[in-house]
Amino acid sequence: MTNSTERKVTANISLTLDGRYNGPGGPGDLGAILPYATTEVARDHLTRIWEGATTALLGRLNAEGFLGYWPTVAADENADPRDRGYAKWLVDTEKVVLSTTLTETPWERTRVVHATAADVVAELRATGTGDILVNSSASVIKALLAADLLDRLYLMICPEIAGGGQRLFDEGLPSSKWKLTHQEIGELGEIAMVYDRAR
Repeated sequence: MTNSTERKVTANISLTLDGRYNGPGGPGDLGAILPYATTEVARDHLTRIWEGATTALLGRLNAEGFLGYWPTVAADENADPRDRGYAKWLVDTEKVVLSTTLTETPWERTRVVHATAADVVAELRATGTGDILVNSSASVIKALLAADLLDRLYLMICPEIAGGGQRLFDEGLPSSKWKLTHQEIGELGEIAMVYDRAR
């Protein structure tokens, strides 16, 4: 039985219509996703994602990529307030980076952990308060889906078929049921959705 104070594990990711988080060109091929990242619906979705979270759980690739981008947004007074709110949250919050190769932490308020996503989530759930947000780190999201440890999915569906690239929902995941708790459609046809795990 779970009590009401238990930390939720949430995850945020953008996908194409064919379920991919990058295109055929590899991890940097975001051509089918980036055009929808700065829409009104996407920015409101971004705010929704971090508001209840007190810990960011990241894979190494995302941690390094985010470090090169978001701190400058946090400091930019001309940035969209929603982007800046998220950027400041990300800079200031506790960050846990899953990596077997990093030897030093890439950010302040960050620790690098050489452990499985499931073990790290168990430890975080036992020691803190607030949501644990897995932020666009597909490898971590996949591991937590496989272990059935995700409580909420924030999905942004971009109205393009990439035709190649990596998929979030791999074969062999355990079956699970989800309840749609929020949806919003943007002007470009992008859809922001929030799904809660039905247990």
